[in-house]
Amino acid sequence: MDKDRIDGAADQAKGAVKETAGKVVGDKKLQTEGTLDKAKGQVESAVGGAKDTLRGK
Repeated sequence: MDKDRIDGAADQAKGAVKETAGKVVGDKKLQTEGTLDKAKGQVESAVGGAKDTLRGK
């Protein structure tokens, strides 16, 4: 498993926590940061998946 996939999963989890916390406390900035972190994590996971595919894993 590629490091990018691991980092992507971590960013997605962090983003989900931030997004939920932002919704709960009514902090739009925190909620937006969470959404962006989740998107970043999805991209990292996709890049890691592509690297794994190219390596034949």
